[in-house]
Amino acid sequence: MTSTTSQTYQTSQQELFRFLEDRFACAQACTECARASALRASLVDPDGTDDQALLRRKGIMCAEVCDATCRVLSEDNRLDEAGIRAQLEWCRTVCLETAHVFDKHPGAEDGAAACRACAKACTEFIGTLA
Repeated sequence: MTSTTSQTYQTSQQELFRFLEDRFACAQACTECARASALRASLVDPDGTDDQALLRRKGIMCAEVCDATCRVLSEDNRLDEAGIRAQLEWCRTVCLETAHVFDKHPGAEDGAAACRACAKACTEFIGTLA
């Protein structure tokens, strides 16, 4: 291998490692957010106020979307890049909406933080896609 070829190989290998690390970090953030959102939803009285019903619905939806996103990221590239990007953007949107709902409820700070961390991880991973 020539020096240029060796350096190109090393750079592409580093890019691949970075891509996989970002993908793993995003999947990990999705898992944490799903857990926090499901927990928050389970603590809400199903027969509560409309405001509590919204929190419960958002928590459940966020948990489901994050779980689905984690599964997509864990699969062996069954979706093309456009499909992965769409899933990540959907996850990011739902996480931010859920964080805003959680912000209005005392005791939901950890769930809101997990949602924001997941949205950030999705944004960062989207940035690695071509």
